[in-house]
Amino acid sequence: MIKNILKGIKAYTGTFKLLSKLGLWKYFGVPIAISIITAAVIGFSAYGLSDDIGHYISKIWVWESGKETFTTIANVIGGLVIVALGLILYKHIIMALSAPFMSPVSEKIEAHLLGTESHAHRKTSFKEQLWRGIRINVRNLAMELLLTIPILLISFIPVIGFFSTILLFLVQAYYAGFGNMDYTLERHFKYDESLAFVKKNRGIAIGNGIVFMLFLLIPIIGIIIVLPLSVTAASLKTIELIKAEKLLSNER
Repeated sequence: MIKNILKGIKAYTGTFKLLSKLGLWKYFGVPIAISIITAAVIGFSAYGLSDDIGHYISKIWVWESGKETFTTIANVIGGLVIVALGLILYKHIIMALSAPFMSPVSEKIEAHLLGTESHAHRKTSFKEQLWRGIRINVRNLAMELLLTIPILLISFIPVIGFFSTILLFLVQAYYAGFGNMDYTLERHFKYDESLAFVKKNRGIAIGNGIVFMLFLLIPIIGIIIVLPLSVTAASLKTIELIKAEKLLSNER
């Protein structure tokens, strides 16, 4: 697992150069706009709702002594909950809506790696790509929330809470990498086959997603470069995996 995670991270090496070489930056205009708008909406929502959530949490403390301190802590916790849920929503929204724009990027990278402009794979339309992106990300969103809620509850337990933060980060990374890999998988596999493929190569998905999540920690620049670099890295590694397992459509 750790070895594959490192491979997923290493795949980012040279992505800037490849994007420029293949002239792929032009495909990211709309996705970057989607990314910026989504991040702004979620950011303002987090700022406005953190105090409200903190207010409800503070009601747990029924004593007057220490009430002000607990309220302050509750506001911080409220903000963290909103940010955590906001990050989950952010990545699934941009991945779903960007699917029709990312598929051509992945396809051109695949053609470059295989040395051919035409090879057998599933032909999908803009509408089909968008629907596939929405379907995958709604499914992943539901799964991620099911895992995130109990992890957030565990985070209130001293000591264990530290490890829950790491676990929460890895869960978010996995589903981020999942979405990035599916831009390539959608041409070669049906929905259920893609789920099985990513599950089998979950280490690669986590590695790709770790860098994706770290990019989001970079103010402004992060939300601009996160999709171009993460999608390119995921495409490179996913194509390599498919080819290595001799599962490319033209090898079936």
